Formats: sequence, structure tokens, C-alpha cells
Amino acid sequence: MRLEKKATVVSTSVAGLLVLIKMIVGIFSGSIAVLASAIDSFLDLTVSLFNYFALNNAEKDPDEQFHFGRSKIEPLAAVIEGTIISFSAVFILYEALKKFVHNEPMQHITESVLVMVASFVITGFLVLFLNYVAKKTKNMVIKADALHYKTDLFSNGSVLIALALISYTGEQLIDPILGVGIAIYMIYSAIPIIREGVLMLLDAAIPQEDIQKIQNIIESEPEITTYHDLKTREAGSHIFISVHAVFNIKISLYDAHLISDRIEEKLRKLFEDKKSHILIHLDPYDDSIINKIEDIY
Repeated sequence: MRLEKKATVVSTSVAGLLVLIKMIVGIFSGSIAVLASAIDSFLDLTVSLFNYFALNNAEKDPDEQFHFGRSKIEPLAAVIEGTIISFSAVFILYEALKKFVHNEPMQHITESVLVMVASFVITGFLVLFLNYVAKKTKNMVIKADALHYKTDLFSNGSVLIALALISYTGEQLIDPILGVGIAIYMIYSAIPIIREGVLMLLDAAIPQEDIQKIQNIIESEPEITTYHDLKTREAGSHIFISVHAVFNIKISLYDAHLISDRIEEKLRKLFEDKKSHILIHLDPYDDSIINKIEDIY
């Protein structure tokens, strides 16, 4: 089993354990903060399962049904994950507002504190492990998973502080106030996840600064007189680049092909953390104007 998949198995197992412990303590204590943390851990479990599914399928080779592979499974999973996070945040917000109206005192505060301390320590070790895997494999899914669990460290820490304040001051409203804060934070975190996934599914171009780097590489070749129809898109860990490069009509096809190979090699080094799919069309003249006229008619 690849190291990336082992990492998703570890993160899934840890998230499952935390969900079980937090859910039991959250229900018995009546703490919205602990319950919110339990739901957050459940989302972590869902995310890790999605990541395992995405890694297991996105890297499959193209076949007769999927000529370009299954790399779009990753952004599809991101959209689903972000949607689940948003709905869960709404549920937490509802429970917190309900507790503002029915201010029932918390129970088993000591047990809740112990659970959150254990959760904080376990999550900390998991983040260290995922960071190690991310640096070694340079896998974007594992990097995202590590970043997600880093945010959980802050969430668990804030819940721990809230429980300590309730135990010290006896003020029960701290719990629903924190629940509202966690819900808003979860929605805020879900929006960019959904946005990035949707943009990938819609084949949005890569960032402009990366496009400029591609243009610089093409323009560094003196044999290329001009170029057009530069198009880019991403799908998970895959990047797709296509361009029409215009050469002098006197150049041989062999020499033009060597130049295109050199450009492809530079582009693969530019995006070395991704699997690059590069298509360079060799033009003996600039046919961009003709193509535009044909598109009109």
C-alpha cells in the first residue's frame, strides 16, 4: 500500500475513534461545544474516507470508458465534503441557538475536559504524521488533509478553553456562544473548498501567475515566432496544457518537434508536483485569425 493511502487509513481510524468518544461525552454532558467538536470529527472521518476513495480511483490509468482518467473525482469529493461541512455547521448553529433559549446547565465537565485534552494530543500527533507524508510524497490531497487537521487543533483548543472557563466561572452561556463561533468558522472554511472544487469541475484556467510562467518558457524559444490558443486546466493532481506554437515555414518537422519536446520538459519541471499532460500543436504559419473567422461562420 502506498504511503499516501496509509496516511488516509491512519487519519480515518483516528477520526473514527474521536467521533465515538466525543459523541458519547457530548450527549451525556449536554455540551454544544463538545457535540460540535464531535460533528467536526465526523466530518474529518468523512473527509478521510473521501480522500482514500479519491486517491484509490483518481490515479487509475485511462481506459476505454474514461479516456482522460478519473482525476476529477478529487474536486468532486471536495464539493461534496464542503457541502456536508456547511449542513453540519447549520445544525450546530441551530443547537447553539436553541441552548440560548433553554439554558440547561452542563454536566460531566471534568470528563469533557479530559476528552478534549486527549483529542488535542491525538490530533497533534496526526498532524505531524500527515505533514511528514505530505513533504515526502508532495501529494496535494494529503497536504489538504494535514491543513484540515491543523484547523481542528485550533478548534479543539478553543473548546478546551471554553470548558475550563465554564468550570471556573459557572457561566453556561459560554458553551452556546462557542458553538455559534465554531459553526461560523466551519461555514467560512467550507466555502473555499466548494469554490475550488467547482472551478476544477468547470475546467477553470490555472492561476494567472502560472500562465505567465508558461508564456515565459514558450517565448524563450527563439525559433517560435508566435503562439496562440494557450489553454490550461487542473483536475486534482493533474494539470493540462495545450498551445499552438508557430514556427518559420523553413524549419524541418524534426527540429520543430525537438523544440516542442524541450518546452514540454521545462513545463514538467515547472509543475513537478503534478502530473502534466501537455499538447503542443506545431503550426507553419499563424492560423489563429482563420480559426476565429471559421468559428464566426
